[in-house]
Amino acid sequence: MRVTQFESPDRNLDLNLLLALDVLLEEESVGGAARRLHLSEPAMSRTLGRIRKALGDPVLVRAGRRMVPTPRALAVRAEVSAVVERARALFAPGRDADLRTVDRTLTILGHDAIAAACGPALYARAAAEAPGIRIRFLAESHVDAPFLRRGTADLEVGVVDTTAPEVHTEYVQEDRMVAVVRAGHPLLDGELTAERFATEADHLIVSRRGKLHGPVDAALAELGLERRVVGSVGTFPASLFVVRDTDLVGLISSWGLPLASILGLVTFDVPLELPPLRLGLAWHPRHDADPAHAWLRGAVRDVLAGRLGEAGRPAGGQPCAASRFSNQCAP
Repeated sequence: MRVTQFESPDRNLDLNLLLALDVLLEEESVGGAARRLHLSEPAMSRTLGRIRKALGDPVLVRAGRRMVPTPRALAVRAEVSAVVERARALFAPGRDADLRTVDRTLTILGHDAIAAACGPALYARAAAEAPGIRIRFLAESHVDAPFLRRGTADLEVGVVDTTAPEVHTEYVQEDRMVAVVRAGHPLLDGELTAERFATEADHLIVSRRGKLHGPVDAALAELGLERRVVGSVGTFPASLFVVRDTDLVGLISSWGLPLASILGLVTFDVPLELPPLRLGLAWHPRHDADPAHAWLRGAVRDVLAGRLGEAGRPAGGQPCAASRFSNQCAP
C-alpha cells in the first residue's frame, strides 16, 4: 500500500513509515520486514532510521541474534496496527475484497493444544482461500496481559475469561475434562468411585501459572475428599508424556484426545461434578470491519465446529467436545 506524503505545518509526514513500522514490529527483523515490503535490507535499514528519528526512540534494539521492540514501540504497536488496518479498509474495494490479494500475518492466542488440533485445517483453508495470510499461534503466558488491546494477538480462542469491557467475545460451545492414564493403570480395574479416584493414585496438574490445585480439588472437597497432587507442568502435551511413563493421573479435553490415542493412553470419565468449560472467541473491536479478521473468525468457527462434531468418546464415557485449556480447567 503506497501512501503519499502529507504536508503538515511542522514537518513532512510520510505515512509509508506507519506501514513500515507496522511490519517491522510484526516481524521484529529488518530482513523479514524487507522481504515483506519487497525492499532491500539497506533500504529497510534506512527506513528504520527515519522511523527512529520521527519517534525519537530506537524502536527495535539488538538482543543477541534477534531484535526486540522497545517499551515505546510496544506501547504504540496496537495503535499503529489499527491505523494501518483502517487505511487498508479505506482504500479496499469493500468487505467483499478478494482475500487472495491480502498480505497479512494474523495471530491467534490460545493453548498449544489448539494449534495442534486446529492448525492443519486452518493452514489448509488459508492456502485455498487467502494464501497471503500467515497464521501465527501464540501460546498462553504464565502472566495475564491485555494481548488483544495491545495488538500482540488478533484473536483469542478458548475459555475466554477476560474482563476488559471493550473486548468482543463470542460463545461457541461447552466442553468438559476427562481423566487420562497409561494403559493397564490400576484405576481402570473395577468400579471407579470418587474416593478411589482421589486416594488410590497420585495426580498431575497442568497449569500455566504453576498452581497445584483446581476445580477437581474443589469438587473433592465438597465430598470431604482430598487428592495428592505431586506436581504440575506447563502444557497438556508435556503432561501426556509424563502420564505415559508413570502411574500419575492427568486431565485432558478433546483437544488432547488424538495425542493421547497416539501415545496409547486411556481416558475415562472423572467421577465428579465438574464445571463445564465454555469455549469461545475474543477480539478487539478495532477488527470488526476488517475483512481479513472477519475471514479468520469465520475460519476458526468452522474448524471448531468440525472439531466439535468429530470429538470422540473417552473409554467408558460420554462424547467429548472441543475446549480450551485455561485456568478454569488448568489453573
